Amino acid sequence: MKQFRVVLPMALLLAALSLSFVAHAQNPTAVQKLQLSAFGGVSGVFTGLEEGKNFSVVLGADLALPPFSRLVRPVIEVRGTQPTDHGLVDSQKSILAGLRIDVLLGHRIHPYADFLFGRGQMNYGEFGYLYNNFEYDLTTTNVYSPGAGFDYDLSERLALKVDGQYQQWSSAPTPSGTIYAKSGTLGLVYRFNFNRHAIR
Repeated sequence: MKQFRVVLPMALLLAALSLSFVAHAQNPTAVQKLQLSAFGGVSGVFTGLEEGKNFSVVLGADLALPPFSRLVRPVIEVRGTQPTDHGLVDSQKSILAGLRIDVLLGHRIHPYADFLFGRGQMNYGEFGYLYNNFEYDLTTTNVYSPGAGFDYDLSERLALKVDGQYQQWSSAPTPSGTIYAKSGTLGLVYRFNFNRHAIR
């Protein structure tokens, strides 16, 4: 796959970090925390091309920024998806990044919504995919991926992740040139604790 370019998420990251530093400067007595976490899981994917299905592995990382309010916390997310079961029609792999919004309920469950953007590659099996007298072997394209899910705390550092994404893939062998993939992910989250001595 070609090198991925995710200019928009990088801009969002810079903007969010700038807002965080401004907020900290305006309120020097407040302790502003950044929380880093990593996650991994397995996904069932309906690729959106005919009856295409994949079984995939998902790996990613989140950088949680200081909360905007008592209920809302912005998070920068990066995730990659790699199919292990390529299916009979096509397989999709991608690397995405973007902004996630966590809802802070003060309980074990942490719901969120996100919007991710990046690059993806579709492979069309051993014999390719014939459309309009043209045989497709693979295509690379931008991917837009809104989604939602929740993390459920199992301990201070470990959580269960349930996640769903609805993705738009372009450059597809269809009349519109676009397909819409749907994925569901079940995984685990590990939170790194660098603020053990921070004042709460």
